Amino acid sequence: MRVNCVGAIIFDSSDRLLLIKRGRPPGKGQWSIPGGRLEAGETDAEGVRREVLEETGLRVEVGRLAGTVDRPGLGGATYVIRDYLATVAGGVPVAGDDADDVRWCGVDELARLPLADGLLESLTDWGVLPR
Repeated sequence: MRVNCVGAIIFDSSDRLLLIKRGRPPGKGQWSIPGGRLEAGETDAEGVRREVLEETGLRVEVGRLAGTVDRPGLGGATYVIRDYLATVAGGVPVAGDDADDVRWCGVDELARLPLADGLLESLTDWGVLPR
């Protein structure tokens, strides 16, 4: 079964990436970008806005598609994840919903964190992060 998901790639004015620490499987305890499953009838942009608000308390403007990845999901599902660039339109970052923590991370910090599988490689391949 394929499950449509979205994610948000958000940088602040200091070029730090917004990450959340996953509070539930899959990826519990790993750092990733905010995102999750689309709800029935929801567009990608609506899903990105909802997921970011639920997980971080931030309101965002959704930009262009950065890239798509397939990841193994729960119960043998395949998560088809479309990650979009986004910018903060308002709010203060606070962990919520299934996020245990939220933080802005400099590019140099990313290699030291337990990141979701393939996140760093995908962001680099898509040209979002420097090589």
